[in-house]
Amino acid sequence: MSKCHDSSSEKGHEGRRWRWTSWKPDCPSSTWVQFQDSCYIFLQEAIKVESIEDVRNQCTDHGADMISIHNEEENAFILDTLKKQWKGPDDILLGMFFDTDDSSFKWFDKSNMTFDKWTDQEDGEDLVDTCAFLHTKTGEWKKGNCEVSSVEGTLCKAANNHILISALVIASTVILTVLGAIIWFLYKRNLDAGFTTVFSTATQSPYNDDCVLVVAEENEYAVQFD
Repeated sequence: MSKCHDSSSEKGHEGRRWRWTSWKPDCPSSTWVQFQDSCYIFLQEAIKVESIEDVRNQCTDHGADMISIHNEEENAFILDTLKKQWKGPDDILLGMFFDTDDSSFKWFDKSNMTFDKWTDQEDGEDLVDTCAFLHTKTGEWKKGNCEVSSVEGTLCKAANNHILISALVIASTVILTVLGAIIWFLYKRNLDAGFTTVFSTATQSPYNDDCVLVVAEENEYAVQFD
């Protein structure tokens, strides 16, 4: 007896298996996008800035850092996602700075510079205040002045474990704050209760009602026989 083979069923399973392996619930929320071992988020809010550190703070506030790119696949992923999902501007700031100690560009997140996609532009004599931008139309990188007054969006990146650690730190801080408030409340309540007890004891008559009644009767009896 021949064994039937349902190719359509196999394709369906393959599709479901691909969706399952491509989606790993390691990023904080649906606003983040995962690629390989990192999570990415595009903060679309336009902000006024005085330096690239203001832009970087946007990312560090989310437990991440400005974007770093380490291979052609990652560069293509970012370019594709910016076009289809994030709808980003023409140029995105990369998380890169020029290190005057060895005259080279380095990533803010301290990862190694293993890949670049610079355009064929001539460098100026002074690169101290030079930043790097990803051109979202071509995927190429270009150098530009860091003295930008505003940005139309910030692209951030974080490793999965880094986001988890940041979330645990935040959760621990909240829990410790709540516990501290509860302990302080209980301490104050017990302290106030202690003062009330002492005050009540100090103002209480040295005689109870029975003693006062006996003393009054004795005084009345003594007056009758005077």
